[in-house]
Amino acid sequence: MEEVLKPDLCVIGAGSGGLSVAAAAAQFGVPVVLIEKGRMGGDCLNYGCVPSKALLAAGKRAEAVRTASNFGIDVIEAQIDHRGVHDHVHGVIAAIAPNDSIERMTGLGVRVIQANASFLDKFTVEAGRVLVRARRFVIATGSMPLIPPIPGLDEVPYFTNETIFDVSERIQHLIVLGGGPMGLELGQAHRMLGSHVTIFDTAGILPNEDTEAARVLMKRLEDTQVVLYPNTRIERVERSVQGVAVHFHKDGEMVIIKGTHLLVATGRKPNLKSLNLDRAGIEYTEDGIKVNDQLKTANRKVYAIGDVIGGPKFTHLANYHASIVIKNALFRLRPDVGATAIPRVIYTDPELAQVGLTEEEAHKRFRRRSIRIYRWPYADNDRAQCERETDGFIKVITRKDGTILGCTIVGASAGELIQMWVVAMAKDIRIGDITSFVLPYPTLSEISKRVAFTYYLPTLAKGWVRSIIGLLRRFG
Repeated sequence: MEEVLKPDLCVIGAGSGGLSVAAAAAQFGVPVVLIEKGRMGGDCLNYGCVPSKALLAAGKRAEAVRTASNFGIDVIEAQIDHRGVHDHVHGVIAAIAPNDSIERMTGLGVRVIQANASFLDKFTVEAGRVLVRARRFVIATGSMPLIPPIPGLDEVPYFTNETIFDVSERIQHLIVLGGGPMGLELGQAHRMLGSHVTIFDTAGILPNEDTEAARVLMKRLEDTQVVLYPNTRIERVERSVQGVAVHFHKDGEMVIIKGTHLLVATGRKPNLKSLNLDRAGIEYTEDGIKVNDQLKTANRKVYAIGDVIGGPKFTHLANYHASIVIKNALFRLRPDVGATAIPRVIYTDPELAQVGLTEEEAHKRFRRRSIRIYRWPYADNDRAQCERETDGFIKVITRKDGTILGCTIVGASAGELIQMWVVAMAKDIRIGDITSFVLPYPTLSEISKRVAFTYYLPTLAKGWVRSIIGLLRRFG
């Protein structure tokens, strides 16, 4: 006999967004049911953000050993224990997992059901032998790897982000399909850990990022012998003696690159399978579920958040979506999901961080004379010189009056440094105001203050300003 539950809120998917909604609602005393058919924590904890950053951290330690001689320290070549690296990655996952566990959710008062969820109608979800008739539902089922229709791909073994972290030995030559953030992060991590790496992309490398910043990152990759093939269409893949062979055209001729392993990192698609959205009157496409500004679907009793609605696929965006749902569902507030600029970071070395408009986007949206571009190089920062982290720059795009439209940072700790500009945009702080901040010396954060001072350079060069200063000097 099926059990029937009638909570205020039913959340489908225990990734970052779903967990945030369930935990927050439960702490407000709202009866919540959480349904998850896979691992608690979803993609971010188990296959994405957490393991990839842990792997990059290991790779950066190995690279630090290789470059120690730049600081006057002689070190023998780094000896990589790949089983140890594997254990480090999974140790990090295990350390974070209790925060996302069934035990924690249950302790908060959430009823957790481990089963596949499927809508029976607009008001009912079936999960195993349980029927859930909630006042409201939240779909937070995330996304899954998108596998491109490349001839032969279904006949060769390949990794996705869901399987590559299980590797516990050195990969001799990793071929990566996809030059986006995931492909670059995992490709560079394996290069630092001693693999040969080749990366292909049908478009340019990081085509949606600031072109100038992407060039800095591409140069670092090429300097460390990561082989890049942007704007390349792969004809087919097949097995080879080494492992896998990739066939593609270059300069009008067929070229074959052979590697030992293949990673498919060509994007992601929303997890919609088995939800039976049609039964619930929910509109969707292959790109995701359609929602309004409050993240409601065509069925007004159902919200959808995170990767499953398409668009940017960031954990922090899913968590922001969760806050929108809580405000709307519990307090009847109507915040606009598109009202906040969402930052993004590529955690390579150097990192590339962005919030708001890129320079290219600003030029498309505004007349050239109505915007201003300000830059400051890492090389002119004292801490960067001490750390030998002088590659990169900060670039800020503003209106004439100093209103900040966007910021791009490429360089060491860019993901941390971008946060000042996220706050500035959220609170309508103008670039000139940042000059009044007192920042500790010597820190990388000073590049933000130095770039802000360049806002005043045109004024300082004007004759009338110098005349006033000269006049005031006469008074002692």
